[in-house]
Amino acid sequence: MLELVEEHRCFDGVQRIYRHESQTIGLPMRFSVFLPAASSSSKVPALFYLAGLTCTEETFPIKAGAQRYAAEHGIALIAPDTSPRGADIPGEKDSWDFGVGAGFYVDATREPWARRYRMYSYVTQELRETVLAELPVREDRIGIFGHSMGGHGALVLALRNPDLYRSVSAFAPIAAPSQCPWGVKAFSGYLGDDRSAWAQYDASELILGDAAARFEGGILIDQGLADQFLAEQLHPDVLERNARDAGHSLIVRRHEGYDHGYFFISTFVGEHVAHHARVLCR
Repeated sequence: MLELVEEHRCFDGVQRIYRHESQTIGLPMRFSVFLPAASSSSKVPALFYLAGLTCTEETFPIKAGAQRYAAEHGIALIAPDTSPRGADIPGEKDSWDFGVGAGFYVDATREPWARRYRMYSYVTQELRETVLAELPVREDRIGIFGHSMGGHGALVLALRNPDLYRSVSAFAPIAAPSQCPWGVKAFSGYLGDDRSAWAQYDASELILGDAAARFEGGILIDQGLADQFLAEQLHPDVLERNARDAGHSLIVRRHEGYDHGYFFISTFVGEHVAHHARVLCR
């Protein structure tokens, strides 16, 4: 059952924050929703947005400015939190890039994380099913996008679940997490040291597989060339090369002068919504 935490009028639609008791996580979880005006009379397509390290369900609706474009296309926007809150696991608040605010959209298998840190199942199953049951969203018209850690999550969730997501894009994703410090720290902490278990959450590995989803309109990625994390953490070139080798349609747009933050995202978010709308709104 959803608890409405707050609601605001926005571009003739509504921006809301919901809270619910998650069975998957075993704790209360919050997510944001923008519903365009069209949702008052019929079900609408929806875009799930996965945010990056340290963010919450409020970061995207406050900073990205995406509601204007979602309203124009008649698309709902759903943004979950980035990790469980209140798990009280020792050490979960010690690092900004692991634990609270850094769930990495995986289902942890290593203790003490395995019980609560199950963001992959939460987003693909419980949150999706809750949204479809409680909100005016079309089951057959759902896309996914995200930023940084959330860009990694969006790519992984889409490539593994083509039956759930019809379109995908990302801003500055952690494109090869098995090969960067952020990903190695998260995967070893949540999944253990067996690197073969990491591949199921690495977009650059998944895109090489025969079962990887192929998306109408391709996969869109925007990357700023002044991004302070580009060289060490993001590695879009690895994903680009593997996509080319596997015959996937992947568009990586590189932009001079843009960094890793939401000024970059807000500049190009309208084009991302339009990318999804070409598939979801037909």
